[in-house]
Order: sequence, then structure tokens, then C-alpha cells
Amino acid sequence: MIQSTIRMTIPLQKRDDALKILRSIAEKCSFDPGCISSRIYGDLQENTVLMFEEVWRTKEDLEVHIRSDEYLNLLLVLEMALKQPEIRFDTISSSTGIETIEKARIHAR
Repeated sequence: MIQSTIRMTIPLQKRDDALKILRSIAEKCSFDPGCISSRIYGDLQENTVLMFEEVWRTKEDLEVHIRSDEYLNLLLVLEMALKQPEIRFDTISSSTGIETIEKARIHAR
């Protein structure tokens, strides 16, 4: 899996426009083959900061998305940013859930 995370600082007067575009991208992305999830987050401490996160099954799925018209719209949002956005692409080789906590708690006794 590939996790794409973009942290951007958007001026308050452009926040509504940015959110409208990001919501559209997230909605369309959810129907794309290979898209596991697409989410938008706001920073509770910095109201100008938005985070856009996507998780893709494969690198190839992500690359198809990056070449899409929807991704061009994401790049337009990034141009609204007050400073250089932080962009990360992380490869996830495995994922666990509550069992990790349970296992660690059992060994702590």
C-alpha cells in the first residue's frame, strides 16, 4: 500500500474553495480502482492547515491517479497555499489493529 499525505497552509479566505475542491477529489477518488481511502483533515490548533490523505493499493494505482484530471485540481489547491506544502508518499508493507495492543498488554503482565 502507498499512503499519500499532503499538509497545506491555506489562507482563510480561500479555505472554503479549497475544501470544495478537495471534497470533490476525495469523492471521485473513492470510486477509482485501487483507492482504499481518501480523507480530508483540519488542524484544530492551526485553522489554516488542511491535510489530504489517500491510501492506494499499489504504486501503479497511485501513478494513474497522479496523471488524472482530479490530481490537476489538487495541484491547483496546492497553488493556493501560503507556503510550500509538505508532501509524503509512504510505503506500508503491513498493517495491524487491536491485536498489536492486546499482544503487548499480555506481555506486560
